[in-house]
Amino acid sequence: MDSSRKILLTTSRNPTPRIRTFCKDLMHVIPNLVSVNRGKMSADEVAEKAMELDADRVVVVDRWRGGPGIIKFFRVGESGLVSTSSIIHVAGIRLQREFGISRVKSAVSLVLSASKASGEVLRVADALSRFFGVPMLSVAEGVKTGPTLMCVSSDKGNRIVVTFVVEPDHVEVGPQIIVSKMEW
Repeated sequence: MDSSRKILLTTSRNPTPRIRTFCKDLMHVIPNLVSVNRGKMSADEVAEKAMELDADRVVVVDRWRGGPGIIKFFRVGESGLVSTSSIIHVAGIRLQREFGISRVKSAVSLVLSASKASGEVLRVADALSRFFGVPMLSVAEGVKTGPTLMCVSSDKGNRIVVTFVVEPDHVEVGPQIIVSKMEW
């Protein structure tokens, strides 16, 4: 996959301010991500907008109970949006402002934070690496690439956590996504 191609980021039709901020945070840490306000655009119009922007992939952040609840991944095909069948169900998020950090720019690689990552953590990391076009590295390799890394790990409750850290001090800057489940 050509990692230099743009990726369109948009929301469900009626996003909350928290969802808009979450999208802005993602746009600042993931390379080649372009955020577009959806408004009343249909799925076909989102695909057309992606083609206008020369984007070959689309991420849609859907609302659930007032916050980001579902993240859907699509490819742009000749007939419109084509689901990649990967859907992240979000248990919770933390925004960059909740980390007390000002905006950070572009993650350059994805790392697995746990040395003995579970099969599901590996599967999520691989899917994100392929979709966003960022290399998947070990923590030691990632520290050398800097400045910002996308980290996939599991928390004490065995939930998958996706977050962003700045090197060389390995400071978490967010946004942080706690995954309740993945659909493949």
